[in-house]
Amino acid sequence: MRVCHVTSVHPPFDGRIFLKECCSLAQRYDTTLIAPNVEDQELNGVHIKGVTLPLSRIKRMMHLGRVYDKMKEVDTDVYHFHDPELIPLGVRIKKEKGKKIVFDSHEDVPLQISEKDWIPAVMRKPLHSVYATYERSALRKYTALISVTPSIVERLASFHPHTYMVTNYPIFSEQEDKREFGNYICFAGGISAQWMHEEILDAIADLNVRYLLAGKADSEAYLQRLKSKDSWDKVDFYGKIPYHQVAGLMEKSTAGIVLNDYVANVGYHQGSLGNTKLFENMMCGIPVIATDFVLWKEIIDNYHCGICVNPHDIHAIADAIKYLTSHPEEARQMGENGRRAVKEKYNWGTQEKVLFELYDALK
Repeated sequence: MRVCHVTSVHPPFDGRIFLKECCSLAQRYDTTLIAPNVEDQELNGVHIKGVTLPLSRIKRMMHLGRVYDKMKEVDTDVYHFHDPELIPLGVRIKKEKGKKIVFDSHEDVPLQISEKDWIPAVMRKPLHSVYATYERSALRKYTALISVTPSIVERLASFHPHTYMVTNYPIFSEQEDKREFGNYICFAGGISAQWMHEEILDAIADLNVRYLLAGKADSEAYLQRLKSKDSWDKVDFYGKIPYHQVAGLMEKSTAGIVLNDYVANVGYHQGSLGNTKLFENMMCGIPVIATDFVLWKEIIDNYHCGICVNPHDIHAIADAIKYLTSHPEEARQMGENGRRAVKEKYNWGTQEKVLFELYDALK
């Protein structure tokens, strides 16, 4: 069986699409990835095929015919799509060529529409209803559906019997224990309001701690807002760094900060298993200070691997930081508990089995 993953939005070496799903499937099947603006090549057994697309959202959607032409060119048995804008291409190739089609819903798009800043507020509710109706109708025509977290899986399963949950747990690797547990906390990822950096800076204002911060800011204006805080002088800002350097930040930190706001793309207070940051921190063996999402709190309380707080509660964030930095042995044990949890359960190997189950059913 030959399979093809298709994205018009994500980068060619995306963690979920390429490193996890495609590289896993290439162990068993002839696997191709169609991705935007990349040179044709083969990597880790995956045939990568580039398609030239404009960077602008509107212009890109006007040129999706190029993606369909590339799909016909590779001519595989199964097509696995990762972007909502590609849903019609799946329906079309099934109708015209009789192919099996899979849709991978990374996020709850109908829910997200209600918070999209680029959509005029007056249009969000009507667009939410229109898209939800369209999505249900179109995805019923798909062979199978995938999503990353229980709430989305339950919604999709309500109208499609072949729905699977494949989360974004990290690829587990054995690591030498180099943890130092000094007066450092760390974050590596998106520098945006969703990750509560202003609240974190307010929380450390009176603490003897340094904030190791790495990542790309979503806007220069937001970064300048952070830099205007009095506590910015407690920040070691690295900008965007290679993934292998992130481990170095975690090794010297007493806690990893995983404070995500209660927003639509994580199911508000429910939270999401599709976000990798919690599990990546746990895998590195440091305790987490994390949002008290229902899903996250259950894991953290069960394994005693961190402290959950309301991400808007500055005092609760400060208290969690003070507790972990003043109790290094307990912090070390929490870190070991988190790493054990990832090794036992919250790792990509467990999800790879579900992915293989889905694809074996497509033969």
